[in-house]
Amino acid sequence: MTQPRQFVIEADGGSRGNPGPAGYGAVVIDPVTGETLAEAAEYIGVATNNVAEYKGLIAGLKAARALVPDAALQVRVRMDSKLVVEQMSGRWKIKHPDMKPLAAEAARILPASAVTYEWIPREKNKHADRLANEAMDAGRRGKQWEPSASTAALDTPRPSTTADLPPVSGPPGDAAAGAAKARAALASRPGAASPAAPRVGWGTAPDLGAPATFVLLRHGETALTPEKRFSGSGGSDPELSAAGRHQAERIAQALAARGTIEEIVSSPLRRCRETADAVAARLGLEVRIEDGLRETDFGAWEGLTFDEVRERYGPDLDAWLASAKAAPTGGGESFAEVTRRVAAARDRLTARYAGRTVLLVTHVTPIKTLIRLALGAPPEAMFRMELSAASVSAVAYYADGNVSVRLLNDTSHLR
Repeated sequence: MTQPRQFVIEADGGSRGNPGPAGYGAVVIDPVTGETLAEAAEYIGVATNNVAEYKGLIAGLKAARALVPDAALQVRVRMDSKLVVEQMSGRWKIKHPDMKPLAAEAARILPASAVTYEWIPREKNKHADRLANEAMDAGRRGKQWEPSASTAALDTPRPSTTADLPPVSGPPGDAAAGAAKARAALASRPGAASPAAPRVGWGTAPDLGAPATFVLLRHGETALTPEKRFSGSGGSDPELSAAGRHQAERIAQALAARGTIEEIVSSPLRRCRETADAVAARLGLEVRIEDGLRETDFGAWEGLTFDEVRERYGPDLDAWLASAKAAPTGGGESFAEVTRRVAAARDRLTARYAGRTVLLVTHVTPIKTLIRLALGAPPEAMFRMELSAASVSAVAYYADGNVSVRLLNDTSHLR
C-alpha cells in the first residue's frame, strides 16, 4: 500500500486594526528535510484577525493539495491561533457567522482523517507571520504580494532531520498526542528552553496558549496633570502639553525598540488619542477606539484640585473615599460604575485579541481598575497605586481565566 505524502503547513493571518487592513500567509514544509515547498500570501482588504487566520489555513491546505493533486496526503497544520486550531479539531463550537463558511471550506479541501492540528507559540510561526505582514505591507502600497518579495524564510531556521519536526502521520483524531510529541521534539533541540515546571497552586489546567497581553499606557501630561486636577471624561477634554507630547515620543521610541506591540487601542479622549497616534506613527499601526477605556466622569469636580474639592464638597468627597458606590458631586460616575464599564471592555478586548500583545492607551482609573481586578484586590486598593503620566503597566489574560500582573508604573523610558 502506498504511503500518503506527508506535509507540514504553517499558517497565520492578521489585521492592522480589528477589523482593519488584513492579510494572510501560509507555508508548506517537507517534514523530512525541512525544505519550504510552497508559500502563499494575500492582502484581503478590511477583515478581522480570525477571518485572515482562516484564509491562511485555507491557502495552506490548497497549496499542499496542489503540490500532489492525485496523491494521498497526511498533513499536520501548525498555527498560533488557538481559536482556529480548537474549532477545526472539533473541540470548540463555531458560533460566529463569518467563521462557519470559512471552516466549512477548509474542511472540504482534504478528508478530515488526513489533517491534524497543533497550536504553536507565535515565535515558532515566524515564517507564516512574516508572509502575512508582507501581504499587508503590499496592500498598503495598493499592490498584492508576490513570491519574489518573500523574505519569510529568513525568520525560521529549518531543521535537518525528521526528529526536528512534529510527526505528521498517526491515527486520525490523535491531535492531542501528536501535539504533545511535537512539543517534546521541539523542546529537545539544542539550546531550546526547558519545559516549564508545574506551577504550584495553579492547578493542572492544560497549556492554553499565549495570553492576551495588555500593555497599559497612561497618556502623556496635559496642562492639568502637574497641578493634580481632576480630569475625567466630563470636563474640557484637554490636549497634550508640550511635555506630554515629548513623553509620547519617548514611549513611542521605547515600544518600537521593544518590537512586541501588535495592536493599539485607545480611549476616545483627546489626550489618549494623541498619545496613541504618536506610538502608531512610529510602529506603522492603526488605532482602534474603545469607549470603555475612557476616564471617570468626575462631575462637578472636573478641573478642580483635591483641596478645592475638599473645600467645596467635603461631605461628598468623604463619601466617595469611603465607598466605591458613591459618585462625585453633580452626577459623575462612581468607581462601581466605572468598574463595570472597564470590565466589559476588558472582556471584549481579551476575546478579540487572544494570544496578541495590545497597547491600551487610557487613564489612571481604568488602568488601576484593571490592575485591581487582576489582583482580586478590594476597591480601596485604587488609592494605594501610583500611576505617573506616560507610565507603562502590563497584565496578561489566559484562556482559562488566570491573570498575571507583569508590570506596574514603569517610567524608565522617560529617564
